[in-house]
This record gives sequence, structure tokens and C-alpha cells, in this order.
Amino acid sequence: MHYGSGAMRLHLMLLDRDPRVQGLASRPLELRWRVPGAVRTHAPQLMLRLADGQGVLADCTAGRELSQRQRSLAAAVGEVCVAVRWRYWVLGPVDPVYRRNVTWLAGFRHPRYRGSERLAAALRESFAGRTPLGEGVRRTGDPMVVLPALFHALWAGRLSADLGAPMHERMPVWAPAA
Repeated sequence: MHYGSGAMRLHLMLLDRDPRVQGLASRPLELRWRVPGAVRTHAPQLMLRLADGQGVLADCTAGRELSQRQRSLAAAVGEVCVAVRWRYWVLGPVDPVYRRNVTWLAGFRHPRYRGSERLAAALRESFAGRTPLGEGVRRTGDPMVVLPALFHALWAGRLSADLGAPMHERMPVWAPAA
């Protein structure tokens, strides 16, 4: 189970892979507001800029259920976001299989794993339709060369697979429609 910064680290990794997210910052601002008899403050964990220009403040939580304090905080931050035409997301637990798969693929996100344009084209051709991973890799070439490029393409969204199911050599992989 993830707590505190572990939950935030997980969501940063997932948001890094999300094509809707164009930019993100950690703890970008602190909000202060008055409630009867006190001043409350909160620094949202993340700020995102989406591809459509929308701003999003987000907090990450490890639990499925928010405490009363967290619900109250989320309501206050949500009101602020509505007032400035942003969104507010509370990012909760992630399916463990999906988390493991994306964590594995994140190890191949660096461009050095992409391979040549020729290899990228061969992967798109081998996985033009839903093809078992192992079959497509064998069709493309040497697994020691092809697998890192395949995992990079899955990370980058140039190839797709059901990451909610365990990864294995028979899992279907495909090139998304252009």
C-alpha cells in the first residue's frame, strides 16, 4: 500500500504517461481561507496543465475512503478551482496489476529505448492488428533489440495493450488507429 509521497510518486508516473497532461508541478501554491474561529491552509500536491489548456489542482490519497477532514478540504479546494475555472482531482488508489505494468514500462520511458525509425515502423507493422506480444516480437526481429523498443512504444502510447491484465507473451498488443 502507498502512503503520502509514495501515492504522489505513483500518480506522477501515471500522469507522465497520460497524453492529456502537458505539464505538471509539485506543490505549486498554498491556499488560505477563513473558517469560523480559524484560518485553514492547504498546498495541493500537484498542478497539471492539460492539452486543452485546462488547469487542474490534484491531491493524492492512499485510501479508498476520504476522511471527514479530507472531504471538507476537497470541497474547499474544489470551490476555489470552480471560481478560477480550473478542475480539482483527488487521485486515489490504482489497480495493483495496472500499477505494476505501468511501473515496469516506466523503466523504458527514456528515448534511448525507442530504437531506430526502422524498428518503430517494423513494430507498427507487426502489431497492425491485435497480435500476441511474443508472436509480434519474433516477427519483428531479435528479442534483445525488439523488446526494449516495444516496451518504450507501450509506455509512449505508440502501441497499446490492456495494462489492467498481467503482461505475458500471449497478451494482445496493437497499434492504435492514427
